[in-house]
Amino acid sequence: MSNSEMRVIIKERPAAGLTLARRPIPHPGPGEVRIRIKVVGICGTDLHIWQWDPWAAGRIKPGTIIGHEFMGIVDEVGEGVRSVKAGARVSGEGHIGCGRCYTCRTGNSHICEHVDIIGIDINGCFAEYLILPESNVWPLSDDIPDHLGAIHDPFGNAMHTVMSVPVSGKSVLIMGSGVIGAMAVGICRAIGAFQIIAIDPNPAKLAMARQMGAHHTLDPRLHDAAKIVAELTHGEGVDTLLEMSGHPDAITSGLALTRNSGEVALLGIPSREVPINLARDIIFKGLTLHGINGRRMYETWFQCTGFLRNRLLDLSPVITHHLPFESFEEGLQLMNAGKAGKVLLYLDADANPAVTSP
Repeated sequence: MSNSEMRVIIKERPAAGLTLARRPIPHPGPGEVRIRIKVVGICGTDLHIWQWDPWAAGRIKPGTIIGHEFMGIVDEVGEGVRSVKAGARVSGEGHIGCGRCYTCRTGNSHICEHVDIIGIDINGCFAEYLILPESNVWPLSDDIPDHLGAIHDPFGNAMHTVMSVPVSGKSVLIMGSGVIGAMAVGICRAIGAFQIIAIDPNPAKLAMARQMGAHHTLDPRLHDAAKIVAELTHGEGVDTLLEMSGHPDAITSGLALTRNSGEVALLGIPSREVPINLARDIIFKGLTLHGINGRRMYETWFQCTGFLRNRLLDLSPVITHHLPFESFEEGLQLMNAGKAGKVLLYLDADANPAVTSP
């Protein structure tokens, strides 16, 4: 590989699979920062792109470098960059807002109408180098290790979801105990939810939720969730529902298990339309629903940094695999089989704890 090329993982053609390839190393323009990537995380979105499901086929352009979870070192800055210096350890916000629309100008750039998302709409971080606008670069504290710096994006999803609804002193039901759901368990436990119930059909994910602090875990295939939740809440239902799975059945059952006047945060993306009896399940119950997308820029990032720097929770149970960058296919296969939590890929072997640990 020449000094002008870098390793990348791309969606090469409109079909299942991803390709390890070489592309020219990019250079930052005015107001931009180049980051030498050290660690990346595989997200469920990357799995959809690998599978080439209908969502991916309708959104991803072949030739795109994928990936949006990362940490790295600032390698070069463009003209006019002032707040970021070469050599800084950083992560970054992957949603790049236009800065001009109504939502951007009212503090809601995370739901910009014209957003570009790295690894989806534009080239992403599964590469040796990434270009980001200066405003999207997030400096990492020295006491936040590389592997945790790389998962600020999904941690931010969990943080945004939890912080959007009352949790402290409440009973909380979390539907879907994957990586983000398990992170949400830990956040809820850290800020004083007195009862956390996690529901998922995958035993490994339920084990992860228990490690993160869930008081009760239920497999809906083996347990009568409605009966057990009613018993745990004295027949009233939970105060707060965090829907992380996107499964239509989980959404409808979660609403049914939420008490009158309860609050609901919806993060999971359904693969099809969800039939809901609005009168029975929402209106007459007086529920408040919050749609959650991405992270609040940059309130959520400050919250994530605060939790990690003050060691309010331990995220290590959600990271199940540390693999070399070239082993991305193995990581995707593990995730596809439901045998992995968060899979991290290391572009620098020296940064991989699976290699460097005795």
